[in-house]
Amino acid sequence: MPRVRFAPSPTGYLHIGSARTFIFNWLYARHNQGTMILRIDDTDVDRNTDVSLQSIYDGLNWLDLGWDEHYRQSERLDLHRAMAGAILAKGLAYRDFTPAVAQASEEEDATAAAVADRPKGAWLFNAGMRDIPREESDRRAAGGEPFVLRYRVPRGAGRAIKFEDGVYGAQSKEADDVEDFALLRSNAMPTYHMASCADDADLKISNIIRGQDHLSNTFKHILIFEALGVAAPEFAHLPLLIAPDGSKLSKRKHGPVVSVTTYRDNGLLAHTYVNFLCLLGWSPKDNREQMSRQELIDVFTLAGVNRSNAVVNFTEADPIDPKAVWLNSQHLRAMPAAELAPLVKSVLEARGLRANEPESAFIQTVDAARSRFATLNDFAERGRCYFADDYPMAPEAVEKLDVPPARELLRELAARIEAQPEFSEASVEKQLRDLAAEKGVKAGVLINGSRAALTGQTAGPSAFAVFMAVGRERVIQRLKKV
Repeated sequence: MPRVRFAPSPTGYLHIGSARTFIFNWLYARHNQGTMILRIDDTDVDRNTDVSLQSIYDGLNWLDLGWDEHYRQSERLDLHRAMAGAILAKGLAYRDFTPAVAQASEEEDATAAAVADRPKGAWLFNAGMRDIPREESDRRAAGGEPFVLRYRVPRGAGRAIKFEDGVYGAQSKEADDVEDFALLRSNAMPTYHMASCADDADLKISNIIRGQDHLSNTFKHILIFEALGVAAPEFAHLPLLIAPDGSKLSKRKHGPVVSVTTYRDNGLLAHTYVNFLCLLGWSPKDNREQMSRQELIDVFTLAGVNRSNAVVNFTEADPIDPKAVWLNSQHLRAMPAAELAPLVKSVLEARGLRANEPESAFIQTVDAARSRFATLNDFAERGRCYFADDYPMAPEAVEKLDVPPARELLRELAARIEAQPEFSEASVEKQLRDLAAEKGVKAGVLINGSRAALTGQTAGPSAFAVFMAVGRERVIQRLKKV
């Protein structure tokens, strides 16, 4: 059975692209009865923060998918160093004592350290360092001289590093074009390449599903797996998510637009977001869009992943993709009202509003009101009339009340409802139509007027469902006050 992992670095909130990677890994694991692993890649102590880590957990917990195993790389440093040492012992790595390089804490800094001394073209290794005899290398290291441990990439043998990508197909790169990348920094901390591969090997990861921007790293990782004497996992790289202008979505440029919690805070259901992200770069090949969680598990395969990048649509004024809002409206109406009610209650309480009592009445209100809502926030904003008495009155609603003799008859309707022991859609409809017939007016005058009085709006749930959603006491009070 497959073992897959999601390995975020806690350097900011959970990115929309990272969330999609997590979801695709999760679906792959569940579809194939495999294991989903969450591994926090937190070895970069200078950039990692507890706030970022908590933000990642918040985002993942909201998605409500879960994981089977959990690890933190910072707790596995001894393993990383031991595996790097094993590669050195095999002669497949060497110590680079180049002063400027050895003092750098990041591989990228090290690569840029002595550019002036190198020939033009891509940098591959520091001349002379590969050829230092092992005895001399051991002596200098024992003497405390700082060094970066580098992988000894095979050169001059015409070696091609190849793998079959689950999305992009056959991939190949000449080893002669790969630089001698670092495994350990001069402070003995593992680089991303070393830590990631060491953990993948130790945790027996069978499939690595990650963003396309990691594809170039895979050639280095294959070399590390070979040096460790383990079979490389199968790789699949996902297309990137891009902005409407074609640029890559980034935290720095696009801000909250790319944060998972932005969608949560705008009232989207967690499953809607999962469904929406699945459709960015993947499809079930049968034109379906709205799918339940089990349906996604049943149909998900890597064969459905597209090679082209996927566009997330947003504007400066609205960070939410319109398709996500549409999907949310569909899920909002399809899910059982009893499951939706607690989510609505949380939103109402956050806005200082109270849910109707008893619980059965609240569920009934939620069920009736949701017919024209697209997000959870709509219940507190557009649906305020169902949970509070200080709701706005639209100008067109006032016009409905001003149609003679709407106000007078609505007050009489309130008295009849108050006197009638039964309060149901059927009983209210009968009293309203009987009153209209007695007074010689069209029933529509009272139907439109009552909706305006009860909700401040001219559209919403079915006319008599509105009475039930507002509740008997509020109906009587509001009709009396028109």
